[in-house]
Amino acid sequence: MEKAINEAGFSVLGTLPVPVELCPEQDDVRSRLVLIGWTGAGHWQLFADSQERRDGLADPLDRWTRRVVDALAHSLGATALYPFEGPPWHPFQTWAKQAGIAFQSPIGLLVHPEYGFWHSYRAALILPDCGLRDVSLKPESPCLSCVAKPCLSACPVGAYTMEGFDVAGCRRHLASDNAACLEAGCFSRDACPVGRQYRYCPDQIAFHQHAFAPGC
Repeated sequence: MEKAINEAGFSVLGTLPVPVELCPEQDDVRSRLVLIGWTGAGHWQLFADSQERRDGLADPLDRWTRRVVDALAHSLGATALYPFEGPPWHPFQTWAKQAGIAFQSPIGLLVHPEYGFWHSYRAALILPDCGLRDVSLKPESPCLSCVAKPCLSACPVGAYTMEGFDVAGCRRHLASDNAACLEAGCFSRDACPVGRQYRYCPDQIAFHQHAFAPGC
């Protein structure tokens, strides 16, 4: 099963018992909610070469994800859930924290103990028990031992503080003429020492930056 998920273009990030609100009549306690997504740049090219990336229509990554994961779920006899479905929106960040694979960082983004900020949740699968290994980590947050916290000071416009993220200020900067981070990526995200080897490739970074600040 994990091989099928990898071949479809995703990594298994974590597993947890199926929340009762998703399956109130679920009596098979062996069923699992499996969080799948990207870790680093390893699967990027599958999307980059896809028809959705090239057709010029809106939401190419979400459309590609749905097409691929729907087919994967059908082949596995699973139910697929997506972070872009809603409202109501599925609480992927809560699930990740419950699975013990992510922690709240000082800048608000979830940090993974191995991948740092270079991971994302693209879907979840409700799967019957079939021997899928539990990849939940449940270590402590890497931010607890990070004294310098360079993520807080790296932003050129100070959009990240302990009080929260200035979304409007970040987007104004990205729309300006001197926003190197539009193509180079978020400086605060890049400053984190965790998971540097999983840093996204340049095309992947630019795609996400432009998606965050459309029209730039």
